[in-house]
Amino acid sequence: MDKPIMTKATAVWLVDNTTISFKQVADFCGLHELEVQGIADGDVAQGVKGFDPIANNQLTQEEIAKAEADPAHTLKLKYNPAAQGEEKRRGPRYTPLSKRQDRPNSILWLVKFHPELTDAQIAKLVGTTKPTIQSIRERTHWNIQQMEPIDPVALGLCKQTELDAAVQKAATKRAQEGEAMSDDERRKLLSTEQSLAADAEPKMPTAIEGLEAFTLGGDDKKEEATPDAETLFNLPDDKDEDETEDDDDDAK
Repeated sequence: MDKPIMTKATAVWLVDNTTISFKQVADFCGLHELEVQGIADGDVAQGVKGFDPIANNQLTQEEIAKAEADPAHTLKLKYNPAAQGEEKRRGPRYTPLSKRQDRPNSILWLVKFHPELTDAQIAKLVGTTKPTIQSIRERTHWNIQQMEPIDPVALGLCKQTELDAAVQKAATKRAQEGEAMSDDERRKLLSTEQSLAADAEPKMPTAIEGLEAFTLGGDDKKEEATPDAETLFNLPDDKDEDETEDDDDDAK
């Protein structure tokens, strides 16, 4: 890590107590140069108390003097154990309150469509606990009847790249163990980029298409004409009725 702790408060102190350029302060604190200029103008970080980097073992006076003498000099952070690992996320992934109710649905989706993922991988993706995952796997969760599988990427619980990385890691582990996978499992283990780049699968004929071919008999056979109502019911015409009446009179 090359950034100090309490970056904005450190920038406030450097702006107020040194003649270091805005760019040098921005590079050292990980801020934008315009943001540092806003601090100097009083538009940004109003009410923020300056944090002395010298007293807190993050900079030396000699380093500040070099930066003041040379505008091109880049401030270097002094070794400070308190600043090490500050940006590293610890513990499970934080999930907003508005999305926590969707986590069981996302776990069910992962368990259903990616059974190769371990409980630890699922817990890392959606920020849950292993007992919750186990209860959903065994279908003993208290709300299992009301749950529906929903993609965690669509819910915003994880990124597509994170899901692809976890799936690829699971694929590599299974390949090393020599476990056989079905074609459906291999398709599931493909990343988004690989799936889009793959050739389209041949389209299977539908039942309707096969029925049409069977009914029409192919292109060589002509479609039979639909019979009209008179032909269907074999209704006699008026002339046949008159001849029938004349035969009856002659018989009498």
